[in-house]
Amino acid sequence: MTQSFNSGWASVGLNSALDTADIPDDADSLRLPPGFALIAEDPELGPSVSSCLAEVEKQLRGAIANSDPLADATSRHLVEAGGKRIRPLLTILASHLGNPARTKVVQAAVVVELTHLATLYHDDVMDSAPYRRGAPTAHEVWGNSVAILTGDLIFARASILVSELGGEALGIQARTFERLCLGQLHETVGPRDGQDDLEHYLSVIADKTGSLVAASGQLGAIFADTPREVVDIMVSYGEKVGVAFQLADDVIDVTGLKVKSGKAPGTDLREGVPTLPVILLRRAAAAGDQSAADVVALVDSDLSSDEALARAVAAVRSHPQTQEAWAVAQQWADDAVAALDPLPESVVKHALASFAQAVVSRDV
Repeated sequence: MTQSFNSGWASVGLNSALDTADIPDDADSLRLPPGFALIAEDPELGPSVSSCLAEVEKQLRGAIANSDPLADATSRHLVEAGGKRIRPLLTILASHLGNPARTKVVQAAVVVELTHLATLYHDDVMDSAPYRRGAPTAHEVWGNSVAILTGDLIFARASILVSELGGEALGIQARTFERLCLGQLHETVGPRDGQDDLEHYLSVIADKTGSLVAASGQLGAIFADTPREVVDIMVSYGEKVGVAFQLADDVIDVTGLKVKSGKAPGTDLREGVPTLPVILLRRAAAAGDQSAADVVALVDSDLSSDEALARAVAAVRSHPQTQEAWAVAQQWADDAVAALDPLPESVVKHALASFAQAVVSRDV
């Protein structure tokens, strides 16, 4: 499960410092919310965020470097393919709610991105995904075993870095890692007997996506020495943003738009991955909606041919339950914004609110 935005880093005026970090062209797949323009225009916050992002990129590449040629090549594979760096960006933004402790904030930002990268290696093996960020996945290039071990190696690098940040950060990382594993496990085995499909689905994406987004904001707030209530706000906000982010991504899969990650529309349908639109369609069909039942029949048919998949994608896209799925994603984004209410008004608060809304307003 991955997400993409459209437009570029330059749209927020942070491109000059980021260019020095040699950010790959795939960074253009990220649309930063309009609120981030406020950051670039702020004479203090703009340069601070910009320089932190550039330093994160530099340290990220240093963290995955390895003297072993194979390990170095496999570890660099996804980093050099690009990426949105959403999680480290949230860490940096959260730190500006207090007094940023530059060294620890940047190191924490690197930790969350390394953790995210490691999960992608494992996810791609489990999903048999042929592409990631427009490039062949590691397991397609080197095989499953090498890809899994590379993910483990990157997890190890993240663990080394987080151990240097202290016990609280280490505990956050460990608990987040536990949730990431449980989310993948629960997705793999499916709902328990009698468990509601939607409840199961939401719990999976909360663990697989929400947990690390929440940890990203949490670590940024902690190392900025913000009050505990601010840290708690960032945890709540991040969890909700992460869920909204993934909900939107799953709807995008059935809208018929090809995203820059290289994931073709309908991939989840073809692979039988339960996503919000299909779950809502099955509910409607079970309640007697014949139009929903007809779409479900298409979804459950043989989708191995591109023509059959295109018909299923079109049917799901045009059904009202897909609009309902968008509404569910929007509600999670609205709840994330509401979580920010106790914070005093600031350019950072506005940017965070705008970001939460943007994760569901994108179309690719």
